[in-house]
Amino acid sequence: MLADLTAHLLRNQNLDASAIAEAVGALADPAPDVETKAAFLTALARKGETTAELAGFARELRALSIPVPVGEALRRGEILDVCGTGGDRLNTFNISTTVAFVCAAAGCIVAKHGNRAITSQSGSADVLQALGIPIELPPDRAADSLERHGFAFLFAPLFHPAFRHIGPARRLCAERGQRTLFNFLGPLLNPARPTCQLVGVSRPTVCEPIARTLQDLGLRRAMVVCGQVPNGAGSEPAHLDELSTLGLNTIAEFHHDRGFSCTEWSASDFPLQPARLDDLAGGDAQQNARIIRDILAGTDRGPRRDAVLLNASAALMVAGVVRSMVEGWERAGELIDSGKVTVRVEAIAAG
Repeated sequence: MLADLTAHLLRNQNLDASAIAEAVGALADPAPDVETKAAFLTALARKGETTAELAGFARELRALSIPVPVGEALRRGEILDVCGTGGDRLNTFNISTTVAFVCAAAGCIVAKHGNRAITSQSGSADVLQALGIPIELPPDRAADSLERHGFAFLFAPLFHPAFRHIGPARRLCAERGQRTLFNFLGPLLNPARPTCQLVGVSRPTVCEPIARTLQDLGLRRAMVVCGQVPNGAGSEPAHLDELSTLGLNTIAEFHHDRGFSCTEWSASDFPLQPARLDDLAGGDAQQNARIIRDILAGTDRGPRRDAVLLNASAALMVAGVVRSMVEGWERAGELIDSGKVTVRVEAIAAG
């Protein structure tokens, strides 16, 4: 079955909805061997995933996930996720996790979907655990945390049991230096079904297909970003899976089913301090937890704070809390300086 679909892909033919459902069923089944699954994932990646295929795989995998029983009152409002696909290998501190705290303090309902580190020293789960925040909340407790604190972390392995049988094939592909569609799917599989998202990706060419996939999945609003890091000496720039304070940003965004746009944008109009990539460096989970505490306590007012304010400004705008990124920058700074973000983090940690 999966071998037939692999042959279909090797003929450079796209998968329709029924073929995608068949493929997901086979990938989630323990029976097919790892090599067969890896061959399918490799063929799909080499053909190149279409937006329709990404959306189809996301729908099928979301249907296999364990849902979060979000209350009707919260469901009528906005539910925000702020995350990155990872893979930039630039070892910055956990910017999107810090931004999630700022957004929760601003009154957003933040359902942060994430995992432990794969390509960095500290993933969102790792740094949250270092901050004393529970990371393995079952669905009912996650829903309760959203109600009481406006924040819950949804630890991917707990909510996606099907991945237990997909993981070995992903690892085999990774060992061979082969990316798979799962490098893109993480932000699309949040079991709380967010209505708005700020998503960071590590390659600018991925911004538009991921944004169109989110639109296809029915989100109200989303912004998919990739930030440039100049290397100097005429060499090719590196890219962050965040909005960059260091160079140009590629942004794909939409509002409902209209207004889709793809742009290049610089944050030079914001009051940014001179900075290099080293100024945004992180470390292991404990080091990154200290960095986050320092930013939120107001003792670190340097380029790391700027990176948080810039990305928070976009997240707050996407969530409808502010009308512009300039207003979002100011609101994020006020929330940090007032101590409200630190108080919210302490409340979340207390459970």
